[in-house]
Amino acid sequence: MPGLIPQPLPTDFNMDKDDLRRNKTLGKNLMCRLKCMFTSSSAPERLSLEDTQQWSQSLERLLGSKYGLATFRTFLKSEFSDENIEFWLTCEDYKKITSSYKMSSKARKIFEQFVEAESPKEINIDYHTREEIKRNVRSPTTQCFDEAQKIVYGLMERDSYPRFLRSEMYKTLLESLAADDPLG
Repeated sequence: MPGLIPQPLPTDFNMDKDDLRRNKTLGKNLMCRLKCMFTSSSAPERLSLEDTQQWSQSLERLLGSKYGLATFRTFLKSEFSDENIEFWLTCEDYKKITSSYKMSSKARKIFEQFVEAESPKEINIDYHTREEIKRNVRSPTTQCFDEAQKIVYGLMERDSYPRFLRSEMYKTLLESLAADDPLG
């Protein structure tokens, strides 16, 4: 565009520093929310340092913890990459459906939301898996999304999960719990 002169960035502008500050703030805000959600007297169990440390053992362990799942989802949302966990959780719920009418309706919705090319929350799966699901949705069973779910789980395990473990959000949560730990 002629006539536009690029403006120099302010001298105090540092993207890495700003990102780090934002992530630390996210971690602290998350910690406050988690404490409010999970340490109230009505909660049957509290979020503990030991449980939180165990999330680093495996993605399965992380997703098996209601606190871990909530934290991981928040992390993925902060990165604008929550479609994989949302798809995986939706498939887990889908497998519990017993009514064939509800299964058919839900399978179509899952396909339209996550699997179909250019869908709002399109997951990253190969063409053949996408086509197989397209066929499966015509006569849905509880297993019609299994292959895509395995692919998505593998992607999370290799990509999102390691990023989560390295994130300021997770580190801040651990630090905060360690500071509150009467044994630490």
